[in-house]
Amino acid sequence: MRKLLRNIYFFMPVQLLLLHLRKYRLLLVFWLILYFTITGNLAAHFGASSLFLAPEYLGYINFTSMFLLGGALCVFIMTWHITTFVVHSKRMPYMGATRQAFIVYSINNSVVPVLFLLFYEFISVRFLRHEEGDHLARILLLELGFLLGLTFVTFLSFAYFFSVSRDSLKVAISKITNPVRIREIVPYDSLDYEIDIIPAQSYISGKLRVEKSTDLEPYHPRVMNTVLRRHHRNVIFGTFMCLVVLVVLGTFKETPLFRVPAGCGFLILFSIMMSFVAALSYFLKSWETIGWIIIIVLMSLLVKYKMFDMRSFAYGVDYRGRNESLPAYDYPALKSVFTTALYRKDLHAEEKRLDKWKALVAEDSEKPPLVIVTVSGGGSRSAYWSFRSLQYIDSITHGALFRHTVMITGASGGMIGATYWRNLHDRAATAHNADIYNPAYQENIGKDLLNSIIFSLASVDVISPFARISVGQYTYPRGRGYALEQEMIRNTDGLLDSTIGYWSAHEQTGASPRVFIAGTIVNDGRKLVMNGEPATFLSQPCYSLNDPNPQVDCVDFATFFSAQDATNLRLASALRMNATFPFILPVVKLPSHPVMNVMDAGLRDNFGSELAGRYLYALRYWLSNYAGDIIQLDIRDTRENFVGTPFEQSSLMGMLADPIFAIQNKWEAFQSFNHSYIKDFSPSFLGGKLHYITLKYTPLESGKNAELNFHLTQKEKSDIYKSINQPENSSEAHKLAAVLNSFSDQEKEK
Repeated sequence: MRKLLRNIYFFMPVQLLLLHLRKYRLLLVFWLILYFTITGNLAAHFGASSLFLAPEYLGYINFTSMFLLGGALCVFIMTWHITTFVVHSKRMPYMGATRQAFIVYSINNSVVPVLFLLFYEFISVRFLRHEEGDHLARILLLELGFLLGLTFVTFLSFAYFFSVSRDSLKVAISKITNPVRIREIVPYDSLDYEIDIIPAQSYISGKLRVEKSTDLEPYHPRVMNTVLRRHHRNVIFGTFMCLVVLVVLGTFKETPLFRVPAGCGFLILFSIMMSFVAALSYFLKSWETIGWIIIIVLMSLLVKYKMFDMRSFAYGVDYRGRNESLPAYDYPALKSVFTTALYRKDLHAEEKRLDKWKALVAEDSEKPPLVIVTVSGGGSRSAYWSFRSLQYIDSITHGALFRHTVMITGASGGMIGATYWRNLHDRAATAHNADIYNPAYQENIGKDLLNSIIFSLASVDVISPFARISVGQYTYPRGRGYALEQEMIRNTDGLLDSTIGYWSAHEQTGASPRVFIAGTIVNDGRKLVMNGEPATFLSQPCYSLNDPNPQVDCVDFATFFSAQDATNLRLASALRMNATFPFILPVVKLPSHPVMNVMDAGLRDNFGSELAGRYLYALRYWLSNYAGDIIQLDIRDTRENFVGTPFEQSSLMGMLADPIFAIQNKWEAFQSFNHSYIKDFSPSFLGGKLHYITLKYTPLESGKNAELNFHLTQKEKSDIYKSINQPENSSEAHKLAAVLNSFSDQEKEK
């Protein structure tokens, strides 16, 4: 037994595994990130696991998408072999005596990749079976595609990139990145010197046989180093090719064939990052900490002097002009722009619009029921649920919901679903025999958005941040914000491909509800409201109108940026600003001085209740005199009366972390409680005419909510779709339908 354990201990695969644990442990972090991602323990709310377990190519999870993912994972695995070989080969000088030293090394270095592949296969099969609902034959086909992609790239790598042949390009690259040349630049430090020869007594040969290291023919160390450096040149060329592939994919990402699954882009990006981390550690040795400090300082300087900026743009808006020509964003400027006179002018214009709406749905003497729709944020989950709820109620009221809705507002994904629903109805008004209840529309709003965001992050934002695109007459940098917009437009058959000004004509006739798309100005916490027409009556509370220093707590986009072509703002850009979730999408900067930075509307109000309450209060006189029942339809992707489970601090970490992250962890609960206060007071200024109808996404299985991200599995879609039939939702929906259908029946009788 002692001899057996000794042989296992001095077996090269075991020695290499121990070496990775002792040296350059930072390289193992990449494997841990992948492990925690696919298990759902990392970035679960962002839907990151689906990028690797259910990759999409051309909109579908199929054999090709799995084949591409398998190939990308092989690139990552080969990079793992490359970087560790360059770093550790000096500890195995006897490897130079083997034929195809790198191939032999890769075989012996495969403990970590093989364990990960076995684990991945188990998780992948389970995910496809339970979350996507695939049958066994399809699962086997998908896994076959994954394994074939892995095998194909492995064969390609060993057959070409890591052969010892030398072509002119490899020679050129190797001369520039020769480890010996670069090491000569770094000052010598006595701490760099180390002797750590791996005491491997046996290894797996290229013929997959266990052989003894002592049987290798001895050569002079200088000969061994020459052979190993030759392999270094070949593996460095392989890393260079990864970078080229990622840049090419980013450059042609608008071409469907080049839009590979996001998981592929991330794996290639990880490959490059791993190479960079290993190179920094290898070349700098004890100077590594100083190296990281220098890199951080350089990045800070680039950002400070505006040579590097990861923020995004609102496409369609004019960013040209110097600071003096841009609108000043400070209180004196806001006070001068949002005046009482302008407030009353825009309020009167809105009352005229409601007059036109009333004339379309009822006779002069009648007071028709009026609907305000608010939708909550929540990524694709909320978009899918909002559209499902609106389409369902509209179908059981035979279109009365759309006719009686005068205003829509909310946050994040809910606004994407609600705006798509509004635009479908507007298109149907001009099309003949348009089936606005076609299930294909529901399927469209549930299509993946995460893939385009993450792939753009990997291939454009990080690798080639200076790529530019043209939108109308203006040119902008391209990034993942633009990628999301393009994907939204493709998913909705072009219905979101317009400007906010385009919809003004539809809204001003009263035939279409007015959509107020909000955002949060992170500079100071004010709200930004986007619509094709000015709406300054939402910019401040009524009580401060006559104050010498009114409280301007909301910026009307159309008014404030009128000189920057505000009405030309892309509708998709407005929706993206409304849904700019931290870290997933970049902050949007607007052309003001200082720059106005905008993020998700949910940071300020995730339910749309603030804006809806102000709209109702500002128009209270018109609503009291000319409207019948006023119904606020709240569509939430969470339960209103369930905001989390109270817990007691039972650990030191919890005691330390809870005060720090209390606001972050309980943000939705805080807003939900505030929402209930607004609902308590609002009916009083409308004479009891205001009623609330609330539809809440409730999972069929308790505790199994769809994740909050930009990707939905088939199981999650089914769960959200069926939630409208939950007894509480069904009761609320039919309560609203009864009011609208009753009025429609009366109109028909007349």
